[in-house]
Amino acid sequence: MEATRRQTIPPPRGRQRGAVDCIDSYPFFVEPFHVDFTGRIFLGVLGNHLLNAAGNHSQKRGWGIGALNETRHTWVLSRLSIEMNEMPRQYEHCEVKTWVESVMKLFTNRNFSIHNADGKPLGYARSVWAMIDLETRKPCDLLTLYDGDILRYIVPEEENVCPIEGHGRFRFREPQLVRTIDTYYSDVDINGHINSIKYIEHILDLFPRERFEQGGIRRFEIAYKAEAYMGDRLSFYEQTISENETDIEVRKNEGDVVCQAKVCFK
Repeated sequence: MEATRRQTIPPPRGRQRGAVDCIDSYPFFVEPFHVDFTGRIFLGVLGNHLLNAAGNHSQKRGWGIGALNETRHTWVLSRLSIEMNEMPRQYEHCEVKTWVESVMKLFTNRNFSIHNADGKPLGYARSVWAMIDLETRKPCDLLTLYDGDILRYIVPEEENVCPIEGHGRFRFREPQLVRTIDTYYSDVDINGHINSIKYIEHILDLFPRERFEQGGIRRFEIAYKAEAYMGDRLSFYEQTISENETDIEVRKNEGDVVCQAKVCFK
């Protein structure tokens, strides 16, 4: 699909370029049904808050899903790394701040910080996104859409620091099959494929209760490789890196790798 089709919806104009205008805050409240048996928020729920913050940030600047869907485009999450010093607890009022750190031809890097009501940073996250054509499922050139309008909203590292490591690489040698599951209605999102957060939930279900009672998750990384759909069978392969670090590879129907993840416990 040609980039000019995307330009039929004019982007918002008249904004002042700068870090203040390009960083958004998304408040959230930790409901009792959003926490695990330790009283801390589920990582999957926190992940949804990050995605909601990203969606709101994009929509305000003319790059939201609603506008994109009119021209048969959508955002897809490619990488997500979350690193937490402390997980939000039940009944806490918190907020997510988000901003775009950089834009390349096919991908954009978006960062997040998570704070409590006193402004204390609880953790940070990094993500990579691509925009795809819904008909061809291929990535689009972000630098040509809206005549490069997305470049107006970049907040470089020196203006707002995200002090966690970038996304690592996965090297699986002889991972062991630990679980195979079916996928159902509740696994599928608006784009018709398995929801990105559902993979996180299924991966964390592989670990025993004791791992979460002994301090919980310090860092979680996931890289999405291919799409899976309702009815696909997902197989989970585990590779132990160290006592507190495990890599997981997820394959669909014993074939294509759909995602790879790293779980680091405290």
